[in-house]
Amino acid sequence: MNLPFVVEDLKDKVVVITGAGGVLCGGLAEPIAKCGAKVALLDLNLAAAQKVADGLTAQGLVAKAFECNVLDKQSITNARNAVTEAFGTVDVLINGAGGNNPRATTANEYATLEGNEGDFFSLDQKGVEFVFGLNFTGTFLPTQVFAKDMIGKKDCCILNISSMNAYTPLTKIPAYSGAKAAISNFTQWLAVHFANVGIRVNAIAPGFFVSAQNQALLFNPDGSPTARTEKILKATPMGRFGKFDELTGATLMLISSKAAGFITGVVLPIDGGFSSYSGV
Repeated sequence: MNLPFVVEDLKDKVVVITGAGGVLCGGLAEPIAKCGAKVALLDLNLAAAQKVADGLTAQGLVAKAFECNVLDKQSITNARNAVTEAFGTVDVLINGAGGNNPRATTANEYATLEGNEGDFFSLDQKGVEFVFGLNFTGTFLPTQVFAKDMIGKKDCCILNISSMNAYTPLTKIPAYSGAKAAISNFTQWLAVHFANVGIRVNAIAPGFFVSAQNQALLFNPDGSPTARTEKILKATPMGRFGKFDELTGATLMLISSKAAGFITGVVLPIDGGFSSYSGV
């Protein structure tokens, strides 16, 4: 991966990334490490995080994988202790753990008079709670644990992962949309709360990027685009899906104290214009 620019003030900083075994945050780890940071890759799936770490260390970069359940405070605390022992206390926390679940997804966009299998009334309570927990609580708890080490430390920041769903909810995924709206609100709350102790808090809000999580929603088994994909692209002024490396520039900018030292409480859309387009 080629860097769009080098953030010199990340050199030797300790950057903790949750959900680091996934495509999005695993991809962000590489440019951050290439800026000289020591990257701690946290994931419930240790093997996935280790694969990312191996790819980085093979390039001579500094990275280490740690097992962590972002819904278990003790697990997060254990990870924090291990990261501190390996690299020192955290400077940058990227809350990347999140995702949707089929149990919290409706089959159709609209309710019908007759009702249907998989409609809103069929949504599973545990599934909805899981999605809210993974996205919101999975950001809240790591922040509680890691931000303690940032208090009063120079040039620290937190970057959350919101979504363009937070601006206007997408059909079919009410729990995920609501949870991401909560992340955006929480980002602003944290920015105010930590403003006087040296911690900036911002978020990026990715639009549509193809991943394993949404592959089935966007493409048919034969690889052809679904009707949902056609609607998405028609509503995206740039007319395409995003590429994951297009999240790099905004991420590096927001976690750099030199570049964004007076920026806090911002949720930055990276969506090809989706959130700006009225459809007319």
